[in-house]
Amino acid sequence: MFLVRVGRLFISFLASIGNVAVFMLRSLSFGFAPPYYWRQILQQAVQIGYFSLPVVGMTALFTGMAMTLQCYAGFSEFTAENAIPSVVMIAMTRELGPVLTALMVAGRLGASMTAEIGTMKVTEQIDALTTLSVNSYKYLVFPRLLTGTTLLPFLVFIDDIIGILGGYLVGVYHLNFNAANYIRNTFEALTFSDISSGLVKGAVFGFLICLMGCYQGYFSKGGAEGVGRATTNSVVTSSILILLFDCILTFILF
Repeated sequence: MFLVRVGRLFISFLASIGNVAVFMLRSLSFGFAPPYYWRQILQQAVQIGYFSLPVVGMTALFTGMAMTLQCYAGFSEFTAENAIPSVVMIAMTRELGPVLTALMVAGRLGASMTAEIGTMKVTEQIDALTTLSVNSYKYLVFPRLLTGTTLLPFLVFIDDIIGILGGYLVGVYHLNFNAANYIRNTFEALTFSDISSGLVKGAVFGFLICLMGCYQGYFSKGGAEGVGRATTNSVVTSSILILLFDCILTFILF
């Protein structure tokens, strides 16, 4: 009996992966073919990029500050305070910037995206689009995939800058570091691969967030309760995939 249950769960897991893959391929194949819904793309760009800036900026600022304090508490025992700027910079650009940005956007954007498309699904608005000869994959899904993939790297870049700035403020004005030395130590350790790896992760995370948000909403059912359940699944699944692919990309890029 136990093996039967495990087998059913495994088959269900494989079926879910196949459904997501088919959904992704349909969205991309229909989306890259004309006509293009530029108004939808612009609306999603504003939603994903502009309205995510406040939460991303605050998260980065407080993370950079807290990390500088934690590094100082540990490094001061070994008189290695000069390494704090470079450690904060590397941690923000390689890991904390892309991962925290993606998690915050998944919580904010993935939930609203699933709720919006899920509501359209259960109220048969998607069926109405099909009746009007409008491809729902092209109109609803592809603009979100495109803008999420292209704009999340910009959010990651802004997150890196604000996080490093937060470390600078704590280091200089609270821990009494020399401002010029702090800036010099930061830029001496900075390499192009540090920034580019975070941007690559941001693009992958943005695609995953929008893919899962659209998928869960598109196949939601059961009225308001089903939409709520799909919203929860979207955020949880996106967060797990972000951490999984972060590990995979770290192995590949470094």
